[in-house]
Amino acid sequence: MRIRARSGLLVSGIASALVASVMMAPVQAADSSTATSLADFGGLAGLEAKCKEEGQLNVIALPRDWANYGEVIDTFIRKYPSVNLDSQNPEASSAQELAAVRQLKGSNRAPDVLDVGLPFAVAGAAEGLFAPYKVATWDDIPAAAKEKTGLYFSDYGGVIAIGYDAKKVKVAPKSIKDLANPIYKNQVALNGNPSSASAARNGLFAISYAYAGGKKGLDDVTFGVDAIKAWKKAGTFLPVQASSATVANGQTPITLDWDYLQDKYAKSSAKVQWKKVIPSDVAIGGYYQQAVNKTAPNPACARLWMEYLYSDQAQNLWLAGGARPIRLDAMVKSGTANKKYLANLPKLPAGTVVVYPTLKQQTDATAKLGKLWGKLN
Repeated sequence: MRIRARSGLLVSGIASALVASVMMAPVQAADSSTATSLADFGGLAGLEAKCKEEGQLNVIALPRDWANYGEVIDTFIRKYPSVNLDSQNPEASSAQELAAVRQLKGSNRAPDVLDVGLPFAVAGAAEGLFAPYKVATWDDIPAAAKEKTGLYFSDYGGVIAIGYDAKKVKVAPKSIKDLANPIYKNQVALNGNPSSASAARNGLFAISYAYAGGKKGLDDVTFGVDAIKAWKKAGTFLPVQASSATVANGQTPITLDWDYLQDKYAKSSAKVQWKKVIPSDVAIGGYYQQAVNKTAPNPACARLWMEYLYSDQAQNLWLAGGARPIRLDAMVKSGTANKKYLANLPKLPAGTVVVYPTLKQQTDATAKLGKLWGKLN
């Protein structure tokens, strides 16, 4: 927590009383858009009051079946019934989120908050699109998982897995390279365009790593692009964005996606017998990032949403969705992580070492794929 009482400080009784009276006095931010922590609102109650005055929160790119976001949203609405939550364009990519911030600037329809992949968080911060804000549980977020001033910070993560419908896929794929097998003709898909969608880009990282035989595939994603070309030639790759709908209707029987998203495909239809496996040749991991729109039309509610997302309550809801909330280690240590949800977290094969692409690798890949992917499709 950013603001807390310090222990071991000896002061006189009078001085203590004065300090206490100052700390108890509510300090309201003159402008919620400049608030950088709960201290600027005099605490959570002050922030809740400011948000109630606004009565509106605009979120974007939050599919209800993505990491249990449906329950995350519904719980917020029950917690703050006076706030109207408008969930815009649930299937938007990270690039489209940034575009919405630019295009809707000054409009009451602009997104207040964003959930984006790391390269897009860095780009948005560099462009001046975000406002710095540190949630009350800031200290629980590892230093490497947050921009030091609070312009963006990690929220939840997972590992790229292969998902498949056992009713249609008779020979279970076990590795990335297995997906080149012609027996999987017209069956393999990514979750979007890797030049603009983080889930798809990390799926491509997994392909590139496997075909390069190591981390050089992360430095140069042309290994992955060339592999996709070979898959297309073999007829296995589908230039279709995988979704619950495409899985349910049988269009994409095999997907390369985050492990926690494979669970949503399993629930897409009673006709689907969905299974998932971490590829034997690589385990690519990654986290998404939260950010507050600098020109958010509802700046207090934007910050209240952040406080909620990083509370034990919402972090456990992400955990319930099979994702790994960024505060998980701290919550396990403090005993606040839901034990049932923790036990159900997707297990990694023994000896698996998760590889996390660096910021530079992600940024370079995004730039390179912007030129290569269009030609491929």
